[in-house]
Amino acid sequence: MYAYRKMLLVLGTAMVCSLPVHSQQKAIHIRDLPGLVQSSQPQMKSYEEQVKGSRYGIALAQNTLLPEVNVGYQTGYATYNNITGMSYPGLILPISGPPSAGNRYDPVPGTALGALIKWNPLTFGQRQAAVEKAAALYRLAGSSYNEALFRQQYTAIYVYLDAVFLQKLMQTHQANIARTRTGLEQSLVLAREGIRPGIDTTQFQAALAQATTDLLITRRQYYTQVSELTRLTGLPDSPNNIQLSDTSLMGQLPSATDTIQGFSAHPLLRFYQTKKEVSESTLKEIQRTWRPKLDIYANAYARGSGVAADGSVHKADGWSLSRSNYAAGIQLSFPILQFSEVRIKKKQYSALIKADEAQLSQITLDLQKQQATARFNYDQNILVLQQTAVRSQAASFAYEGLQLSYTSGLIDFTRLTQGQYDLLKAETDEAAAFLQVWRSLLDIAVSGGQLTTFTDNLK
Repeated sequence: MYAYRKMLLVLGTAMVCSLPVHSQQKAIHIRDLPGLVQSSQPQMKSYEEQVKGSRYGIALAQNTLLPEVNVGYQTGYATYNNITGMSYPGLILPISGPPSAGNRYDPVPGTALGALIKWNPLTFGQRQAAVEKAAALYRLAGSSYNEALFRQQYTAIYVYLDAVFLQKLMQTHQANIARTRTGLEQSLVLAREGIRPGIDTTQFQAALAQATTDLLITRRQYYTQVSELTRLTGLPDSPNNIQLSDTSLMGQLPSATDTIQGFSAHPLLRFYQTKKEVSESTLKEIQRTWRPKLDIYANAYARGSGVAADGSVHKADGWSLSRSNYAAGIQLSFPILQFSEVRIKKKQYSALIKADEAQLSQITLDLQKQQATARFNYDQNILVLQQTAVRSQAASFAYEGLQLSYTSGLIDFTRLTQGQYDLLKAETDEAAAFLQVWRSLLDIAVSGGQLTTFTDNLK
């Protein structure tokens, strides 16, 4: 009966513990994650196109230097009274025509063709202010993209580290299953020889089931993390087809420890700096609103009327352009009553600039504290890792001794499994300590705004 149970447990455990092997797995290196996020993630492509779209705002602001030319043609029937002066609003400038002696409502044809030119060659700095604002908005869009990309790249690396940690835990659980299976085999032999009670075999079976359950839970978490990694990088592959290449991270330290850096190029800091620049350029545009405007106008106009100069009706003449005129002029205007509006807007954006300055100071302070905390955590996590390594080695030696003592009948099942649990906990804590070291190094890189601080420390 024991042998039959043993066979079922060994076969069942082998089925759940073996990881699926795929012939065409895609290897992902942690160094490649920033590039994958930038090139493959659909959301990043959307942000990139938005930046491209904002760049055309500069061209639109500059394009106002070109003159505006509108050409229109009209024809229609109107009353005899004033056909020569009647035109529809829009492109044709109306002119007055000779009135008739009395009201005559007979329909008479009329035609008009006109071209109107408006040009603003001199704007007293208003056009330049609009161009500067458009350029600032373009830089803001670029800063927003860089900040979102940096955040997405950081998240991808963070998830990758978690996935590598879970992969290490699966190996640890598999080793624990192997140790439990060895204990089960020993208990069967010792029970037959009368050295150990048969209840130990049942307890080992329960322990093996628990160890297998722990592996299955960890594998489920690993699949979830790899699935999230493929989402962040925009890869269409199934998590089962992804192979993490940097599995040795949970057993090695960074190649260098010189992580002191500034944060002047941090994407978040640059975003708030450009946000302040947009407010300043908007204020400049508002200040220049209350300046004169110089417009140059020119128009050419041709008309035809079915009413002759002597008052006779010649409908055929109404379809031809028999009279032509042209004109040119300069218009200088000044928005006197906009003074109050401009003054209010100036106060509004002056307050917004002060708010941006305060926000910028807060971000600078946050990054300073974040960098100092990350550096402290890195140093402390190195010390913690050293202690967990000592503990893991001691737990391994202790378990080997307890296993010999159990075989000799000197200790019971409870004492052996306690030592096995201590070993499993020590191995898990050591892997977690490695994870914390790499996370704290990643935090240092993030606080400085340069992920190369992290990737350059990879061996």
